[in-house]
Amino acid sequence: MRRLGSVQRKMPCVFVTEVKDEPSAKREHQPFKVLATETVSHKALDADIYSAIPTEKVDGTCCYVTTYKDQPYLWARLDRKPNKKADKRFKNFLHSKENSKGWVPVEKNNKQYCWHSSVVNYEFEIALVLKHHPDDPGLLEISAVPLSDLLEQTLELIGTNINGNPYGLGNKKQPLHLLVPHGAFQIRNLPTLKHSDLLSWFEGCEEGKIEGIVWHCHDGCLIKVHRHHLGLCWPIPDTYINSKPVIINMNLNKYDYAFDDTKCLFSHFSKINNQKFGRLKDIIFDV
Repeated sequence: MRRLGSVQRKMPCVFVTEVKDEPSAKREHQPFKVLATETVSHKALDADIYSAIPTEKVDGTCCYVTTYKDQPYLWARLDRKPNKKADKRFKNFLHSKENSKGWVPVEKNNKQYCWHSSVVNYEFEIALVLKHHPDDPGLLEISAVPLSDLLEQTLELIGTNINGNPYGLGNKKQPLHLLVPHGAFQIRNLPTLKHSDLLSWFEGCEEGKIEGIVWHCHDGCLIKVHRHHLGLCWPIPDTYINSKPVIINMNLNKYDYAFDDTKCLFSHFSKINNQKFGRLKDIIFDV
């Protein structure tokens, strides 16, 4: 299968949208809603949306893996409004003590990116990744992936304190963060590209218990639809990701390193290597 597109900017909606003067269910204090009409957008049609690959839109922080100082690094995007107050806070952060505790900001494409050390071990250049098991599409797998395999790819960072933790991962005592490559979860049984059919699919199908859909088009263009575009709520109590069993593939014996840091996720996962759980929510570490 061809390599899927990377998220570098805001994705357009698959439908033409309209603004309604009603309080937003997505953003607090926003006095309007952006809703999809029944008309497929020209951008979607120009990108040949009908032959695109539909994938699950995962709710997290957008990340990007690229080379920095001759080494692969993970950068998490932090959006900010371009005003003097935000710029002053950012400059203060650059010189703060906190800057040396796991976050390194840098300007890239008018966004602020930084890396999060809980999902990456930079000594061995490996990252914690969640995706389908290669031999069983009905099974999820958490594994240690070389950062070099993720170069120039975008991912979503999901976890305990990310966007309200919509997937119910861990808790404050046992925080859990994972990386999900964009396009990792393909949708196999999507209905026709009609407003009413997609609405019914989101509301009544197990596979539709997701934040939204991202279509990866042949020209690299990415097109999306969010549940909020259809007037539906997010987050929801039971997500499709949490309906699948998950296995831990974390054999770290090839590294001459103890991985015994009590705050290190690699250490926790190595202790439950090869164990299978009914869902992500069921993963418990012995601490």
